[in-house]
Amino acid sequence: MKTSIFTRMPALVIVLLSAFLFTACAPHQAYRTDVTLCSDAEPEKICPTSALQETIDSANPEIRYLTAFVEFDDQGQLWSRAQMDAVMTKLNQEAIENDLLLITFVHGWKHNASPEDDNVKMFNGVLQRLATLENRISRAVGERPRKVVGVYLGWRGSSVTWPLVKELTFWDRKNVAHKVGHGGVTEVLARLELIKKTKDVIVAQDEPDPAKRENLQSRTRLVVIGHSFGGAVVFSALSQLLETRFIDTEGPMGQITNARGFGDLVVLINPAFEAARYAALSDMATERGTYFAPQLPVMAVLTSEADYATKYAFPIGRWISTLFEKEHDVTRKNGLNQSIEIIDQGKANITTVGHFHPYQTHLLSATHTVDRAELAPATLEVEIKTLFNTIDEWNNDAPGNVIEFNGSSLQRSETSAGRNPYLVVKVDKQLIHDHNDIDDPRVIGFIRQLVLMTSHRQELATKQMTPQQLLNVQ
Repeated sequence: MKTSIFTRMPALVIVLLSAFLFTACAPHQAYRTDVTLCSDAEPEKICPTSALQETIDSANPEIRYLTAFVEFDDQGQLWSRAQMDAVMTKLNQEAIENDLLLITFVHGWKHNASPEDDNVKMFNGVLQRLATLENRISRAVGERPRKVVGVYLGWRGSSVTWPLVKELTFWDRKNVAHKVGHGGVTEVLARLELIKKTKDVIVAQDEPDPAKRENLQSRTRLVVIGHSFGGAVVFSALSQLLETRFIDTEGPMGQITNARGFGDLVVLINPAFEAARYAALSDMATERGTYFAPQLPVMAVLTSEADYATKYAFPIGRWISTLFEKEHDVTRKNGLNQSIEIIDQGKANITTVGHFHPYQTHLLSATHTVDRAELAPATLEVEIKTLFNTIDEWNNDAPGNVIEFNGSSLQRSETSAGRNPYLVVKVDKQLIHDHNDIDDPRVIGFIRQLVLMTSHRQELATKQMTPQQLLNVQ
């Protein structure tokens, strides 16, 4: 009996579908399999698989930074504990010899830890600029420059390679992002904060005055940045801890003082998670009407008004997945103006945090219209003068206040208390064009200024430095 093409059709379809899926899927692998240190002016070129890369400025060997990679699989587990152990061992060694400026970055949708990834290149550019500024500012205030260390947390944000098909992976990668956030990322972030805390303890032990010892910190700083689903990864890992530390403030037990965060600063760019997950933090921050002068930013959430992936696609997916959930209107008190606000819980459950208007505290606008390609890099003079302005304006922050940055301005809403440490920022589409666009120099510069403010505000005030004094340091 002959077999017709029609009887063979199901098997043929399975073969073709399997071939399609095989060729369309991005590899599920670790990219940084070599755990030995690679030091060079361009380590990404000579040792692209290295998980530990030290970049040395060929023009000024004193300026150098370390990039470390830790990777996770689709189940949220570490690809290799040996990789993480090598990174942590190196960071602890560096912490023995130096104070550190630790910048951790978690990439988002359509990215990974491969050497060719645009986010890897962007991250190294940020570290290079920070190392240059750190060298200048620390020497000016009479301190040894901190070692700039970047920790890049890689996961399979890009699961499909075909251009059109990969657009359909949005909701699948959202689920994986939360899985990664509840998995090995928590351990890695906790180990990084332990490095900072250990340095703080060592410095405190060296202080003879017990009154000064309690809140004394080292110069080591930790900043965590997440983009897109990387923002979901970070928030999943840290949200409950942040809620606890908002209540358990920095001062003596029973006294409400400065809200504590994780490390020194958390920044989320176009984060892809629903506003309902952020409700507790937003409610607590809004309920408190005043913040003390020493309060620094704890978290900054930046969302572009042109991020259509989270503005339109995200609510559609959430609406379908929440059809059988029950919601109601929630009331909360605004501590600044003593008004009662009504929060639509149903809308918060399908809208991303950055697009949910009741939670927005700031607007970041471009100060002038310009083609991005024509933007000149900020000079060292501009960076330093902007830093002093940022510190001064934050110290005197109030509802409606505007802080000018290089090419952008940050305006606080009239209903958000001054120095509210939880910033939810709506970003001008001229600054961030779409969901994956995060490399505008003005946006990177804005984030860099927040990092520098949290790192240098106290020592600049103590030394009573001026911008010109910093610029005169050779």
